[in-house]
This record gives sequence, C-alpha cells and structure tokens, in this order.
Amino acid sequence: MTDLSGRTALVTGGSRGIGRAIAERLAADGAQVAVHYGSNEAAAKDTVAAIEQAGGKAFAVRADLADPAGPDQLITALEDRLGGQPLDILVNNAAIIVYEATIAEATLEQFERQFAINVRAPFFIIQRALPLLRDGGRIVNISSGVTWFATPQTVYSMTKGALNALGRSLANTLGARGITVNTVSPGVTDTEMNSWLHESDDAVPGIAAITALDRVGRAPDIADAVAFFASDDGRWVTGQTLEVNGGLFLGPKTQSW
Repeated sequence: MTDLSGRTALVTGGSRGIGRAIAERLAADGAQVAVHYGSNEAAAKDTVAAIEQAGGKAFAVRADLADPAGPDQLITALEDRLGGQPLDILVNNAAIIVYEATIAEATLEQFERQFAINVRAPFFIIQRALPLLRDGGRIVNISSGVTWFATPQTVYSMTKGALNALGRSLANTLGARGITVNTVSPGVTDTEMNSWLHESDDAVPGIAAITALDRVGRAPDIADAVAFFASDDGRWVTGQTLEVNGGLFLGPKTQSW
C-alpha cells in the first residue's frame, strides 16, 4: 500500500467497475475520494458506503459528461465539497462503448456521444481542474488496449487513441508545475462494460488462452497501477502509457516449429 494520507482525489465514473476499484484503492491508501457518477446514484452511494465502512473517506458528485456543461458542473461541485482544499489526484476513468459503432454501422449520434464522454469531457475536466490541482499533483487517464490491437468498435478505439495523445502532450505542458500525467491501458477486464465475457462459456477461457498470466483481468489489477502513479513512488514517471493486461497477445505460448 502507498500513503496518500491528507490528499484528495477525483475519480470520474467512480461508482462501478474499474472506477470503483480505483476509488476504493485510493481511499484505502488514505485519500479522500470524490466518486463521480453520471446517472446511477445508487451505485455511487454504495461505493461511498463501502469506502466508509472500510475506514476511508469519500463523497459522491454527479455530472452528465455527455453535456458540454458537465465538466464545469463537476468541478464546481467538487470545489464546493472540498471547501478550499486543493485537488491532488485526478483520474479520468469515465467512458462508454457502443458495440454497434463499427465502421459499417456507426451513427453520427453514437460517434458524437462516445467522443463527448471519452475525449471532450476529460480534456475540459482537466482544463477546469488545473487551478484547483496542486503543483506536484497527479493526472491519470484510463485508456484501453484497443489502441494497439484491432477490434470492430472503431469509434471507441479512436477515442482511446485520442486520450493517449492527450496524456503525452499534457505531461510536457504541465511538467513545469511538477504535475505528472500518465495513462493506464487495461487489457480485457471483467467489468460490466465487458459483460460479453459471461455470455458464452468459451469467452473467459478464450481470453485466458491468449494472456501470458492465463486469466482475465480484474478491476483491482488496474486500480493498483493507478495507485502507483498517484503515489510518491510515481514521482519520476510522466508522459507514459502503461499496458496493464497480464501479457495479452504476446504471442504463441508454445513453440509450433
């Protein structure tokens, strides 16, 4: 465990899946965590309750990140709850995927909604949060392995590629303030977004078979990597994308020649 005592963190999309695991890990390390949610208030309250029951500190903040006004509403609500405290850690995790949004089938509405939530929102959340973020703070963006392996969901892949580029550029821009900016890129992780893993008896074994560590990823696997970047241990790492995927697609596991 790392020590984040006395620090504050905002995790977007923090009520479920990878976001919840990140919120719980940062809180376990001592941070006070703002758990952002878009519509599922019950899930956010459950996450906050779980953190508090474990001895941590958290509160929920709501904002619709599909709305252009969402980032400003989110940071305004955060400022109100922090009461003058600075922000130490910003984790841009909130994202959506529309599985039908392929090159053949994507609609304009699907395209724009994914880019609004997955790209526009984190950009303007960062812009709006910079005056609140202390020098030496941490920004961690959650990307995806679909930036380097191909899937039919072209629009989603494009949004995550944009997030990778954002992180590298921001790291250079914000370095003078001692702010690190890094990107965590999960592989196939067992979350609600990847519910297809449980729609077939072959899905989980199939993914395990192409993963060096022989299993599907879990949300805490990703949260632990985020905790490193958020901690003092990550102070000399910036502008990097870390693939957290258990060795996905490294190649054949046995020699066939």
